[in-house]
Order: sequence, then C-alpha cells, then structure tokens
Amino acid sequence: MIGETTRSDAVLKRLLALHPKKIDLALDRILRLLDELGDPHLRLPPVIHVAGTNGKGSACAFARAMLEAQGLRVHVHISPHLVRFHERIRLAGRLISEEGLVSLLEEVEQVNAGREITFFEITAAAMFLAFARSPADAVVLEVGLGGTYDATNVVPFPAMTVIQPVGLDHREFLGDDLAGIAAEKAGIIKKGVPVVIGPQVEIAREVILRRADQLGAPVFEFGQDFASRQEHGRMVYEDQNGLLDLPLPKLVGRHQIENAGVAIAALRHARPLPNNMRWGADAAVEKGLSTVDWPARLQRLHHGPLVEAAPEGAEIWLDGGHNPHGAEAVSRAIADLEEHGERPLYMICAMLANKDAVGYLRAFNGLARQIATVAIPGEAASMGAGALYDAARRAGLDAAPAEDLDDAMLQVHAWSRLDEGEAPPRILICGSLYLAGVVLRENS
Repeated sequence: MIGETTRSDAVLKRLLALHPKKIDLALDRILRLLDELGDPHLRLPPVIHVAGTNGKGSACAFARAMLEAQGLRVHVHISPHLVRFHERIRLAGRLISEEGLVSLLEEVEQVNAGREITFFEITAAAMFLAFARSPADAVVLEVGLGGTYDATNVVPFPAMTVIQPVGLDHREFLGDDLAGIAAEKAGIIKKGVPVVIGPQVEIAREVILRRADQLGAPVFEFGQDFASRQEHGRMVYEDQNGLLDLPLPKLVGRHQIENAGVAIAALRHARPLPNNMRWGADAAVEKGLSTVDWPARLQRLHHGPLVEAAPEGAEIWLDGGHNPHGAEAVSRAIADLEEHGERPLYMICAMLANKDAVGYLRAFNGLARQIATVAIPGEAASMGAGALYDAARRAGLDAAPAEDLDDAMLQVHAWSRLDEGEAPPRILICGSLYLAGVVLRENS
C-alpha cells in the first residue's frame, strides 16, 4: 500500500546515507560502479537519450507511447518520481516490482561496499542493471540533471539524443548562465549520433548547434527541419518526409503539441532498429498521441477527496512545473481553456525554497484571480506559506497563506462565493512535483 514503509524504502534510505557531503559533478563514481557490475550500460537495446530543462519528461512519455503502440517492448527511465520510486524504472511496459527493485538495490549496495556515491548515481546503476537483464526493443532514457556529468550520460552510442527547451533551473548546481547550462545539456550529444533540438532561445540554440557541429552529429531542429502545430482542432506534424494529419495529443496545452512533435522527430530520424525496423510508424504515432499518459502535467483531476472538497462544479488541474519557462507554458494552456469556457481561476501553490517563485508566479499575473500559498507537506526544503505569499505579492498577485491543502481549498470556497453568478471556478494546484506527488498520493 502507498504510504506504508516497504523494504525498498529501507534500502533507499541506506543508499541516501552514502551521498557525498559535497557533490562534484563527475562520472568517475558511476563508471567505477558500472565496471564492477559488468558494464550493463554497454548491453542495452537502442537508446533515446533526452535532456532539457522543460518538456523532457513529456517527450519521453510520447516516445514511449508511440513505440509501445508499434508493439515494441520499451524500457523507460524517468526522474524524479511522483509517488513511488518504482516509477523511475519501467521494464518492457511495467513498473519494476518491489521484489525486483529490492534485489537490484541490494546488489548495487553490496558491490559499492560503502563507498561515497550520490543517490542518483547508485540508483542509476541499478536501473542500467535492470535494463540490461530484461529483454526489450528500445530504451527511453531521461536525464536527471544537466547532461555532461549526469549519471545517465554513460551510454556511448545512443540511437538518438534529444535536447528539449533550455532554461534556468537547478541554479545551485548549474548556475545562472544560460549558455553554460545549454553547454551542459549539449553534453549528451555524441559523435555521429543524430540530435533533435526542441524550441530554444537563441543563446541556447547557438551553443547546442555549435556542439553538434563539432561532433558531426546530424541535427533536426524544431522550426527548421520539422514543425508541429494545431490546425482546425487537429495536430499537424511536418518534416522533410512529409506531413502527418493527427489527432490532438491527450496531454493538454500548446507546449504538448511541440513536445509531441519533438518525440515524432526523434523516432523518425533515430538510427534504425536492428533488422532495419523503422521507428515511429505513422499509425503508431497516431495511437500514441491518444494513449499517452504523463501524470501531473496539466492533469485534470476527476475524483478523490480533494475534488470532493472543491466548490461544486469546479475544474481541478494539477501541474508539477516549477520554473518560469514551465509556468509560461501552463499559463498559455490555461488561457486557451478560457477561450472554450470562461471560469474564474484560483491557484493553490507550493514551491521549493530554491526556486524562482516570483518568476514562476509572474506568468499568471492577469490570469489568476487569487492564489492560496502552502508549504509542501513533509518537505523540509519547502518554501514557507508566508514566504511564498510574499513572492506572490511581488509578482502582482492577490494572495493569502494557508495552513495546508484543506485550508487552501476552504480559501477557494470563500473566494468563489464572492463570484456568485459566474461559472464554477477553475483551480490550478501547482508549483512543485513534490506537491503534485502529495496530491496524487492523497487523492487516489
């Protein structure tokens, strides 16, 4: 049962204790451990490796859905998880079992023999071990942080690399220099391996293109070599191979049309599968758009205690985005929803203390009526409700701090009563994947 302590929780807690006091971004530790484990990262099915500040998880979800719609067995790595660690390792369509996860974690723990190693590195080693031992046709591999020194960046010759939009995030590790951050993301590009580049600001684009050119990596760039857009209630994808008239993605928002386009381009232009099997058959692309699942990315909640506690008829949306670029994408999607049916927008927001709260919340100025700020339950690194209230006021929003999610929903009730005569409200719960995980866990 979710919420109960499991054997894997105990092992993960032990592994967390191995974390170095100071993190030096390097690959030495994981390469040493992988060597001692028999180099499982060198025995994988063809890999699609995905980096970026925003949209990389969505691109992975689209790629997985399209490949599985083609009948292929797909291993998937994501980071972070929302509710359970098991979400990070998907083996040929199924999340890793509790028994399988415990066995792998204990094996890597024993081989590591108590030496310092980051939590992400040692769990990534377990992931590579799982992928190497389980038959599959393809691997979709999401970068954890950055690119060059990320623990996933040990696969020497992937079938495709993807770099989604680059922005400012994880500043404590990557800094405030957008060109430098782009260089870190571009570190996953490999010599001669094709790279798909999602929509970028110009400075990031130049850095990524320069790196691709240095390595002779064939480039497929959004807006130059392929494009995806909405037309007449449909999605249109276009590249040198022609045009696809497709249904709109199951995931909501214009940014998801772009993310879907990136995934299609990655499959269409990746190095061929064994036996020259083509990735991304047209029928599989269409089916994948309709079946893709990616929780907490502008996800509509339809049931559960939180929905029952909301004002009657309210729409509740959940999004885990936590930086200004992500906020802009969500605010555009909410504005698009407004065109189809106007509702007063109220927000319930929590964020980690190291995030740009003012920059994030500013994206909703003029769109949200009011915002209730809360702390992330059980998260020591959370920004306090009062501090987030101050940030909301600096961002130009009408705000009020709340004790918890229940109190925040009571605030929304009070605000919505003042809007009597209008349509039921639209409620956006947002600001952190950690908050999203709490909501999904408690609202299941």
